[in-house]
Amino acid sequence: MSDIHALRDNILFSTLDDLLSWARQGSPWAITFGLACCAIEMMAAGASRFDLDRHGMFFRPSPRQSDVMIVSGTVTIKMAPLLRRLYEQMPEPKYVISMGSCANSGGPYWQYGYHVLKGVDRIVPVDVYVPGCPPRPEALIQGIMELKEKIKKERLLSKIG
Repeated sequence: MSDIHALRDNILFSTLDDLLSWARQGSPWAITFGLACCAIEMMAAGASRFDLDRHGMFFRPSPRQSDVMIVSGTVTIKMAPLLRRLYEQMPEPKYVISMGSCANSGGPYWQYGYHVLKGVDRIVPVDVYVPGCPPRPEALIQGIMELKEKIKKERLLSKIG
């Protein structure tokens, strides 16, 4: 009889939307698009000192295995079509983190740099902006936590129906 009471205490009621959002936000996999000095900080965030793995973030080599694209560094006009192609190869739902001043708005090159894209959001939709030149690994981790909160609040099944 006591086993039935113990089982009753472990029953959860939830919606399928909440379950899917919880599962998706728990382990976002990222493709890295590191182009300049911000990429060094992104690599540091994935290394042993800051350890993105403990937050469920794993770097993947292929866009087809990724939920998140982290764009870090100066995006030139020549690189923009390649960035767009990688984004299009990612499965839905997909997210973009823009890391650093250059990716966010062109950085120090925004005014006179004819070869620099004036923000990655002109090519792909950006979900989280991480400011800094370059931003520290803690700032990237904060951006990832904000993205995870955004994913947790999304409703996948509501979009379908």
